[in-house]
Amino acid sequence: MPKRAVLLVNLGSPDSTRVPDVRRYLGEFLGDPRVIDKPGNRLLRSFLVNRIIIRKRVENSARAYSAIWTPEGSPLLVTSRSVRDKLAARLASVGLMKHAACAMQHDGGGVHGAKGEPLAAAAPANASPSPHSSFPIPRSPSGGAPAVHLAMRYGEPSIASVVARLAADGVEHALLFPQYPHYAMSSWETLVAEVYGQAARRAPELRVDCVQPFYADADYIDALVASARPALAQPHDHLLFSYHGLPVRHLRKADTSRAHCTLVRGCCEIDSPVHGTCYKAQCLRTTQAFARRAALAPERYSVSFQSRLAGEPWLSPFTDKTLARLPSAGVKRLLVLSPAFVTDCLETLEEIAIAGRKTFLEAGGESYHQIPCLNDQPMYLDFLETRVRRWLAGETPAATQARERAALPAERREAREAREAQEGRDSK
Repeated sequence: MPKRAVLLVNLGSPDSTRVPDVRRYLGEFLGDPRVIDKPGNRLLRSFLVNRIIIRKRVENSARAYSAIWTPEGSPLLVTSRSVRDKLAARLASVGLMKHAACAMQHDGGGVHGAKGEPLAAAAPANASPSPHSSFPIPRSPSGGAPAVHLAMRYGEPSIASVVARLAADGVEHALLFPQYPHYAMSSWETLVAEVYGQAARRAPELRVDCVQPFYADADYIDALVASARPALAQPHDHLLFSYHGLPVRHLRKADTSRAHCTLVRGCCEIDSPVHGTCYKAQCLRTTQAFARRAALAPERYSVSFQSRLAGEPWLSPFTDKTLARLPSAGVKRLLVLSPAFVTDCLETLEEIAIAGRKTFLEAGGESYHQIPCLNDQPMYLDFLETRVRRWLAGETPAATQARERAALPAERREAREAREAQEGRDSK
């Protein structure tokens, strides 16, 4: 059997909270043409990033990182290492996998270049396994557990160094598991493109299978709801889903049809193949699936978007303005969940847990709770382990996702039938 490995990839962090380290990190992050893609001219873009944006942001960013830094270092990196180590320990254990969770219909979606051209097609959804079937997975047929590696798109450990390590270790087949539930050019796409690019240069014989965005997969939604249940069980008035923001222009750029995004009224609610690369539509799908699974009343939750730059339209409503408005609308006890992140980081620990709390309480709110990300909680490790073990047993990531996506249509049908039955009883 070919030697296998698992590669988890997340965003990254600076090496420390010192201004030079934060400046270097921001230069790599914001210098990525998939993150800031205007102006098109490389030299002008470099001038904008390094001489204007970073110069204005670096000291504030350093202070923000200082507010969340731990004795062990960056929370994102510390937690990601814990996930890596715990997943490796689970894969090394002997025994069968638990029953598979429910699934949803696969939407598709692919990797796109900086100009929007597809780099790789999405995995087809042509498998139709029973979503509730038992699917025991043995250990790797070769008898040994695969190594689990961690890389960061920006900072250390770099994707280049980890791919080089895979090559040196003789790995022939790897499962790439982006730690982003949703597609975006500036997150999911950039790390996938970087992994494939580094593999082509440093390990041309390496076969890489990639897990597609899992924003509406039943096993991910199950994990997300399970992690939030303790908070949901406490008295509260409202749950705010706060997603990372994007320029509206990025959504249009990802629409390969050039005829749907922001051009069709209610474009995110109308089923379309372009939703495979539409960040906003995917965020709304996550919210809707969570709300159904957690039985949330529509008036008890809403969606907003955080982290924006000035100069062009970004996804709205904005989280900071929403937090300032909710108390006057009668929301005094608030829960905030950030499903765009699987690991707590600067955007959740500082922007939401610290700055967001201050905004809400100063506006008249009485209690505020940031629900932690999935982090290294058992339910997220269950999700990762199940996916990896199925891959080790020969099931493709596409077939696994088809299994998980198949559950949502059934959920919608069951909910509709229950609602119609209740309406029939009420009419009598």
